[in-house]
Amino acid sequence: MAATDVSFNPFDPDFAANPYVQYDALRAAAPVYETPFGIWLLTRYDDVLRVLRDPALSVEARNATLPLPLQAEMGAREGEEPRGSRAMLNLDPPDHDRLRRLVAKAFTPRTVEELAPLCRRIVDDALDAAEARGGLDVIGDLAFPLPFTVISEMLGMPLDRRDDLRAWSAALVKTLDPIISPDEVEAALDAGDAMTAYVRAVIETKRATPGDDLLSALITAEDHGDVLDEQELIDQVVLLYVAGHETTVNLIGNGTLALLRHPDQADRLRADAALDQNTVEELLRFDPPVQFSGRVTTRELTFGDVTVPNGTFTMTGLAAANRDPAKWGPTANELDLGRDGAAAHVAFGSGVHHCLGAALARLEGRSAIPALFRRFPGLALATDDLEYNGRLVLRGLVTLPVTT
Repeated sequence: MAATDVSFNPFDPDFAANPYVQYDALRAAAPVYETPFGIWLLTRYDDVLRVLRDPALSVEARNATLPLPLQAEMGAREGEEPRGSRAMLNLDPPDHDRLRRLVAKAFTPRTVEELAPLCRRIVDDALDAAEARGGLDVIGDLAFPLPFTVISEMLGMPLDRRDDLRAWSAALVKTLDPIISPDEVEAALDAGDAMTAYVRAVIETKRATPGDDLLSALITAEDHGDVLDEQELIDQVVLLYVAGHETTVNLIGNGTLALLRHPDQADRLRADAALDQNTVEELLRFDPPVQFSGRVTTRELTFGDVTVPNGTFTMTGLAAANRDPAKWGPTANELDLGRDGAAAHVAFGSGVHHCLGAALARLEGRSAIPALFRRFPGLALATDDLEYNGRLVLRGLVTLPVTT
């Protein structure tokens, strides 16, 4: 297949349900691909890993010299600083490193493992309710409540605005996509205003009455005499709150669907608890919750005979890399819970921006998915008519109704 015969077309009606057909074609014919909207896309594992681990590349949109549709206006009203621009996800070192150090102590493996009893309790309650009803929506009844409750508990955030926070978060994460409509930009700005006001009010409460939680710790956090200013504090809390549940929702939803469509692998999981950890790694590889991670080139980058210009926004295709036969062999597109080296996936990125919450996401996936399949041996899809959330980066399901 010639490079001219392939394209990246997220508007294809079949793309949401199965983007891997396009990823495979691009990787084979045009692995370093300039999209029609001015962004470059990488689909080979080695190329993706190289870019993710290059500390000289940037995540700051201001370093892009080539125009991107709506990118300049996205996330900011006139005269205002873009929403989230002080969050560590959107900053290069050394600013990124300073902020990450202040937050990282809450995400150590030991601290995360201490959340295991809470995760089990939330999962057990959800599955008890599902058994009584004879079914559940995996997204609404399990995949969302678990990480949302856990990150709220970690931060010390109240649960009273759960529905509002879910809606605001959904609007905000759409701005991660390389293609976004003016209406979606406006919705994200409104959501950002609402989320910021809410977080600011909670911060004021915590200042007056500190608790034993991450938000209280961030208010007083200090690193070599350095503390978070007000905007940095708000942006880190919003980032942790949104990223702390959105990705895990997709991990549990996409992973459950993959196992339902591969009943032989579901049976392997039910029969062997020793597979639990590798199951989560393989599900992250097979259909990851984050499909792309963006970088801005700070010099020309050459991949084989193709050169990506300086100042270019480049999408590393995490999902495409995770199915590269050059890395995973001829079974790259197959689900194999016993796969050797499954944890070498790039679902959590790599390099300095490797996902801070990776251990927490793994714990939540390990708590939910095996328990769901072992509790209900007859678990089955209630419908084949599935709706995806319309996002390119955080691709996942809106609902996943199942019978027990």
